[in-house]
Amino acid sequence: MSFDKKVTIAHLSDLHFASKNDRYLIARLDVMFAEFVRRRYDHLVMTGDLIDTASPVLWTIIRDALVRHGLFDWTKTTVIPGNHDLIDLEEEMRFYNALNPDDRSRQRRLDHRLRQFNAVFRPLISGDGGEAAGVPFVKVMRFGQIALSFVAVNTVDPWSGADNPLGARGSVSHETLKALREPNVRQALDESFVIGLCHHAYKVYGTGMLVDQAFDWTMEFKNRDEYLGAMKGLGAKLVLHGHFHRFQVYQVGGMDFINGGSFRYSPERYGELTIGANGRWSHRFVNLALKR
Repeated sequence: MSFDKKVTIAHLSDLHFASKNDRYLIARLDVMFAEFVRRRYDHLVMTGDLIDTASPVLWTIIRDALVRHGLFDWTKTTVIPGNHDLIDLEEEMRFYNALNPDDRSRQRRLDHRLRQFNAVFRPLISGDGGEAAGVPFVKVMRFGQIALSFVAVNTVDPWSGADNPLGARGSVSHETLKALREPNVRQALDESFVIGLCHHAYKVYGTGMLVDQAFDWTMEFKNRDEYLGAMKGLGAKLVLHGHFHRFQVYQVGGMDFINGGSFRYSPERYGELTIGANGRWSHRFVNLALKR
């Protein structure tokens, strides 16, 4: 492809690998990655919940598949974590029932897993391999005439029996929001096409039905409006996310959000984003014909 005309991005989310023995899903992932290479996508984005049980060893399934297809490279792939990557519900419930730890211990466990995630995927986070690099991060790349930037944040909140009983509610930390407001961040993104990356969905059901409202609460992106304001302040054109397993495009407050659905439940479907040199973009969901 000619980089000076357009940039194409493939978007996957919520792979939810639960075992190294999940040969069916691994085979499907190989088919998907091979198709991305065949179609010569410029970049791949995965917006969290790569695994299902917060077991760090399972991240190697994704890493090894990327390596097999030549995609484990800073210029080719970007990944962020989701709540299933960082929270082990069984562990949290066991510790809670046995010891009833305070919130600081839960946060420490979450921070520890985030450091482990950063260590596995650091070559995709930092072009220079810096050991301090990790989520959140800003990634600026150039494809010919087109400069493309990702602003990636962590939206996973610690488990809480009262406030986050399923471990699926989330927010962006105040420290991250403050950092995103720094003038040097906006300056680094000037004259580039800015895309926000997060795991949690701004919009879930959003209906007046009580059952939907209850589900929305368990999945809620708690400070989503603050996040939206930060993305607008950085000049972001759109946000890619996952978490709620629907393939959908919607708009809130003038910002476009694209939900990557779930690879685990639809291993033949993914999002394709095309960005032109004039700043215009288009999106579609692609369905592959997979042999059974």
